[in-house]
Amino acid sequence: MAVAEAKGIQSDLIPKIATGFCSGIARTSGQCGALSGAIMGISLMTGRSDPDESVEENYRLVQKLMTMFEGEFGSGNCGNLTQVDLNSEEGQAAFKASNQIENCYNYVEFVTEMTLSLLENE
Repeated sequence: MAVAEAKGIQSDLIPKIATGFCSGIARTSGQCGALSGAIMGISLMTGRSDPDESVEENYRLVQKLMTMFEGEFGSGNCGNLTQVDLNSEEGQAAFKASNQIENCYNYVEFVTEMTLSLLENE
């Protein structure tokens, strides 16, 4: 959503389409939702509209972002980042008790800055 807003794109659909990416893809300990959202932002600007169009620019930027994220935080996987099972009550309680939401805010801030930088400078 931050990428869309920075590029002057507004849609009520944008936050809705990303909902399932939160908590490591619906609490499955998969890819970090912030990273998934950033990939959606890159794709919003560099993605293809037709299957015959090239994916090379998009893939290059997505790969670069993933490398940057993993270099900064050690992983792009929510389960690895949080070290809890968000699909369990115990894991959710541990996440809240350790105030890990602050880490998530850091992930969002980092990927937003990196994504906008990649889109402007690459």
